[in-house]
Amino acid sequence: MTQTMKVIGIGDDGQQSLLPLYRSWIEESELLVGGERHLSFIPEYAGEKRVLKGGLTALVEELRSETRKTVILASGDPMFYGIGSLLAKKLNVEIYPHHSSIQLAFAKMGEAWQDAALLSVHGRSIKGLAQRIDGKEKVALLTDAQNSPATIAGYLLSFGMTEYDAFVAENLGSDEEKTGWYTLDEMADGVFSDLNVVILKKRRESPVWPFGIADEEFSQRKPDKGLITKKEVRILSIAQLQLHAKSIMWDIGTCTGSVAIEAARIAREGEVYGVEKNADDLENCRQNMAKFRTDLTVVHARAPHGLDQFPDPDAVFIGGSGGELRELLNICCTRLRPNGRIVVNAATIETLYEATQAFAAEGFETSVTLAQLSRSKPILSLTRFEALNPIYIITAWAKKVEEEKGGDSK
Repeated sequence: MTQTMKVIGIGDDGQQSLLPLYRSWIEESELLVGGERHLSFIPEYAGEKRVLKGGLTALVEELRSETRKTVILASGDPMFYGIGSLLAKKLNVEIYPHHSSIQLAFAKMGEAWQDAALLSVHGRSIKGLAQRIDGKEKVALLTDAQNSPATIAGYLLSFGMTEYDAFVAENLGSDEEKTGWYTLDEMADGVFSDLNVVILKKRRESPVWPFGIADEEFSQRKPDKGLITKKEVRILSIAQLQLHAKSIMWDIGTCTGSVAIEAARIAREGEVYGVEKNADDLENCRQNMAKFRTDLTVVHARAPHGLDQFPDPDAVFIGGSGGELRELLNICCTRLRPNGRIVVNAATIETLYEATQAFAAEGFETSVTLAQLSRSKPILSLTRFEALNPIYIITAWAKKVEEEKGGDSK
């Protein structure tokens, strides 16, 4: 029968960070597992040391059959973006946390942290961080050598987030500990230890864009403006997508990016992908992404090309198909995740017919809204209404498979 393993959090001051009881457990153990830095804190250990490198899968499989007394060392709080949560799911372990680096950093900063957003780019892509941070008053970031404070500062500056100042805490708890405040420009030019925590604090007001951003706020193709999903139709279409915070969404024919950008501001913890065939429109989309602080993945391709690069979606918006609608809908229907939705905007009855027929062939249900909208427009001292082009908003979802009713037919 395997022993209950102890996962112990340790600080950068090594054994000094451990309670006497924890030291006793380490001394009495026969196998000590941890990163090279963690193991170096216990040079006198008499048992076997096993260095934790790379993925955890192989190690977990080895430890499943381990019968010796085992201690696993981890940085700070193993349950805060650490290995503790995975080990607890796979093995018989007890968790004994140390202070997390976030706790220590806020203590050095002299501020409460219960109201902070806690995010990590340690071993993770920085992609999508802009919309997760935008507008938050206080953000703590776990970093790594690739996503360093300088890299983070350059990234935030590319989205115009100059309202933030940064507190960087390096080598917390060690003899090389260093902390200080920086502007993002200063942090972008700085050199920092690989072991650090970045805390962003909003010092100035952030721009605010409520849902339903005005059309004229978006960079658009000139002089031929108008290639944008109009605000009113955009709002109705996004509502039909039924996005949630972690949605994965495709925007096919993204053009200026207006739908994708508004979607990303809803699905802040998710991912938004766009494909656009026109290079000039794609450049406008990138400018709009920077302005509205949304870090999307956009590719220059004619759909359905490019879609194989994207993960399966929870929601798909199709604003333009370029004549490949049937093939495109087949791919979207095939790859749509359970309970997902596809929304197509059609300006012609031919496209409406083609889309509804294609969805029926795929076994999808549909509903259609005809949006006939007008906007007020001054004329001398009077006001009249000017009509927008009518748009069919086609929403599709997979039919529910009904359970067979009745008993055995004997």
